[in-house]
Amino acid sequence: MKGKAIRRRSGTFKITLISNVLLSFIILLVGMFSTFSGEEFKETDGREADIYRNGKITSQGVSLMFNVYWGTEEVYSILEILEEFNAKATFFIGGCWADDNAKCVRDIYILGHEIGNHGYFHKDHSKLNLLENKREITSCNQFIELLIGVSPHLFAPPSGAYNDETLSACRELSMKTVLWSRDTIDWRDKDKKLIYKRATQNITGGEFVLMHPMKETVEALADILTYYKENNLSAITVSENLQYKG
Repeated sequence: MKGKAIRRRSGTFKITLISNVLLSFIILLVGMFSTFSGEEFKETDGREADIYRNGKITSQGVSLMFNVYWGTEEVYSILEILEEFNAKATFFIGGCWADDNAKCVRDIYILGHEIGNHGYFHKDHSKLNLLENKREITSCNQFIELLIGVSPHLFAPPSGAYNDETLSACRELSMKTVLWSRDTIDWRDKDKKLIYKRATQNITGGEFVLMHPMKETVEALADILTYYKENNLSAITVSENLQYKG
């Protein structure tokens, strides 16, 4: 009955050469350092710097991220449980799903949850050029804005697939690209015990937990939120966790 009520509530280095032995030693060290640094920059330069996988480590908040392209009934059950625990979440909405579930999108927003962008047609963004990336993201933004009056500022690429053009598109659109720190893989395993374990084991503040509107996720959600509460953690939106100032 409560579910029905919710539906209504709508370097550079300079080296002085001393001897051939010392020179050989320095060259060896420089070679080792360069190899290591190359790997580090490969991970952080240009790409990782533009991706958000968690909030501040000092945060006492955990962000549940629901990627939505199906499961309208499950979404309403999730909303019901979140309300019971006074918890907030971020729902990354697929545009084509929103097109068929406009009221549900509005209900998510009215209940105080955050709505992010999950692309319009669930495409592999790692295979799209800049224009195609922007088109997928913008189409979803525009439709969501029509529904709730606010355009999303967070983008979660479907399947976590992205390329440099995806990141460039988000920068041009003043959006943040969001991934996750832990994945419940609920869509694949459909096991509420595994979902609970992956969402709670060694969890720390600032983490982003990826979920989907699955029946087993609904079954595990109350226990997950209870665990957070008992461990002095709160379920908050991604933007709150990032302390986003828009």
